[in-house]
Amino acid sequence: MENVTNSIIMNPEAAAGMLPDAERSVGEERKLRKERLAAALRLFGKFGFDEGVAGHITVRDPEHLDHFWVNPMGRSFKQMRVSDLLQVNHKGEVVQGSGLLNGAAFTIHSQIHMAHPEVTAAAHAHSVYGKSWSSLGRLLDPITQDACAFYKDHVLFDDFTGVVLDNSEGVRIAAALGDSKAAILQNHGLLTVGQSVDEAAWWFVTMERSCQAQLLAEAAGKPVIIADKHALQTRETVGSHLAGWFSFQPLYDVIVAEQPDLLD
Repeated sequence: MENVTNSIIMNPEAAAGMLPDAERSVGEERKLRKERLAAALRLFGKFGFDEGVAGHITVRDPEHLDHFWVNPMGRSFKQMRVSDLLQVNHKGEVVQGSGLLNGAAFTIHSQIHMAHPEVTAAAHAHSVYGKSWSSLGRLLDPITQDACAFYKDHVLFDDFTGVVLDNSEGVRIAAALGDSKAAILQNHGLLTVGQSVDEAAWWFVTMERSCQAQLLAEAAGKPVIIADKHALQTRETVGSHLAGWFSFQPLYDVIVAEQPDLLD
C-alpha cells in the first residue's frame, strides 16, 4: 500500500483513472455498486464471515438516495448474485427484487444511511474473531500497521440488548458511529462503513484480521503499542478512503475470475 500511495502522491494524473469517483451515468453507477456488493458478499462467504442467516452489506442507490441495495435473508453469501439483491427504501419496503428482507439489516442499515449521508455502504457480519473480540468490550489497540487504520477512528457500542429489531437501537448505533469508519458492537460483532462498497468491505476484512491478530498476540504475551504519533501517521496512509477502496481491488478481481456467475 505504501508504494501505491506514494505513486498516487507523485503522479496524481496517472492515478486519476483508478479513483472510485470517476464520472458515470446513474445506470452505470448503479450497476457498478450492485456488482461490487455481490462480489463483497461472495468474499464474505469465502472468508467464512457467514453465520446462518446473519450478516448483511448495503449500498445506497445513486439515484434514489433514500433507498439502498441489500442481500436477501436466507440466500447464502457464497451463492449471491447481482440479480438476487433487494432494493429497499427507508420505510422498509422492498421496491425491487424478490426475497425476504432481514429485519436486523433494515434496522441497522436504514438508520446509518439516514443519519450519515456521507456513508455509501455499510457492512456487518458475525465473523468469528470480530464477535470474539467484541465480547471483551474494548477498542482495538494500534499493535500492527494494519490495525492503525482504525486508530482513533472506531467506536465501541456497549449497549447490547439482543437481536437488533427495534429502530431505537439502530438509531443509537448510528449515533454512536459518528464520523468513524467502524464500530465494535459489544457481544455482537463488527460494523464498517465507507464511501464505496469496496471501502466498507475492505475495512471489515482488515478489521476482522486485526481482531484475530490482537487475540493471538495477547494470548502469547503483552503486545507493544505503537506510539500515538506514529499510529496517526500510519492511519493517514493505510486508513484513508483511497487506501480502503484500492485494497479491495485485488480481492474483487480474484472473486470475479473465480466465480463470474456472481455478476448474473
